Amino acid sequence: MSTEVANESGYEVDEAEFSALASYVLEQMHVHPQAELSIMFVTSDVMTELHVKWMDEPGPTDVLSFPMDELRPGRPGEEPVEGMLGDIVLCPEVAASQAKAAGHSTAEELLLLTTHGILHLLGYDHAEPEEEKEMFALQRRLLLTFLAGR
Repeated sequence: MSTEVANESGYEVDEAEFSALASYVLEQMHVHPQAELSIMFVTSDVMTELHVKWMDEPGPTDVLSFPMDELRPGRPGEEPVEGMLGDIVLCPEVAASQAKAAGHSTAEELLLLTTHGILHLLGYDHAEPEEEKEMFALQRRLLLTFLAGR
């Protein structure tokens, strides 16, 4: 997996940890080993601009996903499709606020949001209750098994 991590947020993040998480999730989802992913941490001002431009929603959000080649999860025994998965943009400032409300660290919230963003890139959504149940259960399982192996 080729994962590029860039931090323009001013928050301290362990870029290697996010790269390792992305590799783990993509491997578990049977994505081609040469798939490319970009993870970027930005300020709330930058996230606000992106949120308004792409979602027509005011203010910053926690994570945005921008799929490229619309890759989908593979299945064991199938040959996965190679390509550019896309970009995930995270806002640590929003994540810090959410983490405080949830009672865990900003780093844990950012790992959760990264997993969430990757699943969006792979076509998962949570607009409908059944979709939300499936996506959030998968997100939780992936993150917990990643953390358990660290």
